[in-house]
Amino acid sequence: MQTKHKVVFYPVGNGDTSQIILDNGQRILMDYRHQIKGENTSEPVIDLKSRLKKELDDADRDYFDVVAFTHADDDHICGSTDFFELEFATKYQGNGRIKISELWVPAAMLLEKTDNDHRSDEFVILRQEARHRLLEGKGIRVFSKPPELTDWLSQKLKERGESSNARDHLFVDAGTLVPTFSLFQDGIEFFCHSPFIKHCAGGDIVRNQASLIFNIRFNADNNTYDYLAVGDADSCDLEDIVSITTYHQNENRLAWDLFNIPHHCSYKALNAQDKGIDETEPKPLVQDLLEMGKADAYLVSSSHPVKDDRDSYGQVQPPHIQAYNTYNKYLKQIKGRKFLVTMQEPNEQKPEPLTFEITSGGISFIRTTNIGAPSLITSVPPRAGCNDTRVL
Repeated sequence: MQTKHKVVFYPVGNGDTSQIILDNGQRILMDYRHQIKGENTSEPVIDLKSRLKKELDDADRDYFDVVAFTHADDDHICGSTDFFELEFATKYQGNGRIKISELWVPAAMLLEKTDNDHRSDEFVILRQEARHRLLEGKGIRVFSKPPELTDWLSQKLKERGESSNARDHLFVDAGTLVPTFSLFQDGIEFFCHSPFIKHCAGGDIVRNQASLIFNIRFNADNNTYDYLAVGDADSCDLEDIVSITTYHQNENRLAWDLFNIPHHCSYKALNAQDKGIDETEPKPLVQDLLEMGKADAYLVSSSHPVKDDRDSYGQVQPPHIQAYNTYNKYLKQIKGRKFLVTMQEPNEQKPEPLTFEITSGGISFIRTTNIGAPSLITSVPPRAGCNDTRVL
């Protein structure tokens, strides 16, 4: 029977939520943004809470195998402390909350400081959960291990009568594979590009720089395909990743068949200093990354619709039409398939999740042609041997 994995991007406005559903049934959720207005059926933003619960119910589940928060900005965690079961306090348990078998967080989430006026903020609650799981020694992966975190953890472990290295197996460094999954046993592996220790050290944490960035490689019947999942990195961060990855001769980890572009199609992911007039000229190493896309590749922007009108060229907040034009330019250059925006498919009034299937033949975009109608495969890479001409 043919292996089939899925990647689903949810329409949550200028925010991020995506899910990987493996052929073996395992589920990895990356970020979570539920907005109350999504519960109003007249709003285009999806009711994420209800959608995910229904999907889990249909799969006879009440948990995700992994929930990864790329960083602690509101557009990546909004509503999460009402949706998920958290182990550190009984007030966040039961009542239909969704369980997390393994929580993935950047080290910055454990180190962020706050004052008494913000103790109820969601990032503080998630920080408590991450610290609890790390001290308990189970159900967590922490990405990067800066000195500040080592010092805090060593003291806590000493108080528990444990050695300072007793939690080392729960940390993942940039440039290494996450041991939770195996490419040949599970059909997937995660290569960690970021964060680096420098992103979390020194006490001056910039969440976007310290966010999780992965090369996610799928194995479908011994054919492999690459998904580049990027948080809210800017061009300097991406240039660092390209430079360091190339230096360590891991260039294949920069190639992509599917690329969830950073920061809701912001020009700053291409060139943090200059938006440009009609297009954003990418920094040299960011250009190299765009050119690493493979034929038939897809770009995805988790963002509001991109407008091509006079006002859009002066728009301050993303998505930026200049960045959109640049991404399309390079997608055409590599002979990619299509640039998709989460809040535009199948239409702006009622967008539906973008679903991609990964099989031995490649990555295919599954498009919902009408609300409530069955999904149709409308784009299949030609190397799969398909003669379907309905190419997006």
